Amino acid sequence: MSGGGFLDVVFENWRLKALSLVCAIALYSQSHSGQDTKSLVVNVEAQLPDREDKVLASALPTGVRITIKGTGAEIDNLRASSLGLQIDLRGARSGHVGFEPKMVHGPTGIRFEVVDFDPTGIDVEWEERVKRDVPVQVSVVGTPASGYVVKGAPLSEPTKVSVTGPASEVMALQDVKVGAFDVRGLSEGSYPRQLAIVGLQTRMRADPPTVFVTANIVRETAERPFSRLAVVVVGNTKAKAKPAEVDVRLVCPPEVVRQLRSEQVVPRAEVTSKDGTGSVSVPVVVAVEGCEAHVTPSSVVLKW
Repeated sequence: MSGGGFLDVVFENWRLKALSLVCAIALYSQSHSGQDTKSLVVNVEAQLPDREDKVLASALPTGVRITIKGTGAEIDNLRASSLGLQIDLRGARSGHVGFEPKMVHGPTGIRFEVVDFDPTGIDVEWEERVKRDVPVQVSVVGTPASGYVVKGAPLSEPTKVSVTGPASEVMALQDVKVGAFDVRGLSEGSYPRQLAIVGLQTRMRADPPTVFVTANIVRETAERPFSRLAVVVVGNTKAKAKPAEVDVRLVCPPEVVRQLRSEQVVPRAEVTSKDGTGSVSVPVVVAVEGCEAHVTPSSVVLKW
């Protein structure tokens, strides 16, 4: 082939050949130049000081987005779980902490460069650590078995726990809460349970972390008053009661209260003395099956 013919072949469609060459060089450069980038959200690990007088009052982010650069072969399979951002806070100084590439650690043998952080840093604030005794508050959920109720508020033992944490948070506490006491389906009895303290900020801790809570379940009751009932004297027909009338309040199951008739409620005072004359102060007794009687006044003077 003559020289002219060779050059004709070389320069034939030269624009297309030049474009192909540029693309090939770009692909080669991309795969070998280490310019691939990747964005990952990595966990934040804080090195805290070993001291009792200070506590970290500001919240640390759980994750920070970083952008790394490296060769495609090395960073393509790199996962966020294999990386971490470690912040050294052992100096316990308040202020802004900027993130630096040296804070990022990853698997041994994989080379990459950290080129960006989002956010670029955090503001750190320390407070005095205090301890304070705080009352325990117990809540109830559910309903006992039919015909039963919770008697009063469930009681915790101890009634207070020691809470340690930042002064601004601990001093603002009115009480600490425990997990709700579930009384669903319970019948009469006393029910102790161990419940954990809940709802505290992560920078606070309770001691002890659990308390024993007891709920008392009793029969449901209703009340019915009876006014100015005559006192019946038993044991001496000549004896007179002073006062001659009393007020009675009966506490009974609701179904008993609904069926009560006034003639069933009879206040009685008994004379046991065999003396011909005399006087004595005796209690007034009201007996109604299934009911608890409260008498006012609770005693009378009998004279004969």
